[in-house]
Amino acid sequence: MPPINALLITGSMGSGKTTILSEASDLLTARNIPHASIDVDALGTAPLLPTLQNHHLMYQNLQSVWENYAQAGVTRLLLARAIEDRAELEQCRNAVSGAKIVICRLTASLKTMQHRVQTREIGTLQNTYLARVAQLNSILDRAHLEDFSLSNENRSVTEVAQEMLVRAAWLLE
Repeated sequence: MPPINALLITGSMGSGKTTILSEASDLLTARNIPHASIDVDALGTAPLLPTLQNHHLMYQNLQSVWENYAQAGVTRLLLARAIEDRAELEQCRNAVSGAKIVICRLTASLKTMQHRVQTREIGTLQNTYLARVAQLNSILDRAHLEDFSLSNENRSVTEVAQEMLVRAAWLLE
């Protein structure tokens, strides 16, 4: 059985996790490299549940989706999620059991990330999300869970995604 590799894209809100996830998937698809791509946050959207229950449900959902992909023969998995601590990283590892996970953290200036969030989140919780950018960035700085970091500022999404895939040893330069 071939090895199972997962590439987890982490970073604060507005760092570009979802955008780079999508572009990395497109780059792999263009090269006919089979893979699956999951925005982990999308698996846990249940706002009326208590936070811990919602969090647990998200990783249960990830496990179920991963099991389906694994049964179909998928051996490469792209994930996007701001992983805040080692306990959450362990939940993620358990959900994608058998996969070797490489973690890439996307970075940008607080000003850039806040601008992206302000542009994207135009509704009721905009101020909450804007405040969360700096808070989450500090949490990720302290946790330092990444294997490598990439700047996602003043570069094309293709350039960032390409470099990420090369550094994760999924593509040759």
